[in-house]
Amino acid sequence: MANDPTLSLEDFIAAVPDRTRLIGLDLGTKTIGLALSDLGRGIASPMETIRRKKFTLDAEQLLKICNEQGVGGLVLGLPLNMDGTEGPRVQATRAFTRNLAPKTDLPMTFWDERLSTAAVTRTLLEADSSRAKRAEVVDKMAAAYILQGFLDRLGFMGLET
Repeated sequence: MANDPTLSLEDFIAAVPDRTRLIGLDLGTKTIGLALSDLGRGIASPMETIRRKKFTLDAEQLLKICNEQGVGGLVLGLPLNMDGTEGPRVQATRAFTRNLAPKTDLPMTFWDERLSTAAVTRTLLEADSSRAKRAEVVDKMAAAYILQGFLDRLGFMGLET
């Protein structure tokens, strides 16, 4: 896609510096869920949820966290429709990456996030979490689910660093 700043899986791994963390993002209309990998890129942990305000403020907060945590790359959940087509949420995610790219040199890639929020919500329901608790943690847990899927794929391909 023209003007798409994201990289393929292989190009992303080649561009991410060794011994840096990856950050996973679950972009919503009201929040951005964040998850952070360990330095070995084997485990994703839920980190925090950014309450969205304006793009510039959201980007500044995100990039500040990336700097503080020694992040080497961003893995953004791509909310494809169940049939694999792209809808308005995918367009919004792509717009976010196009707007973020001029503000950072961090490499970015997409990861299919279909069913991530549903899977996390199901897990929280099984754990008998209250509605308020689920609302508080679902975004950052969805980000961890997205990032863990990505990390598992790297391990399966022998690309972890």
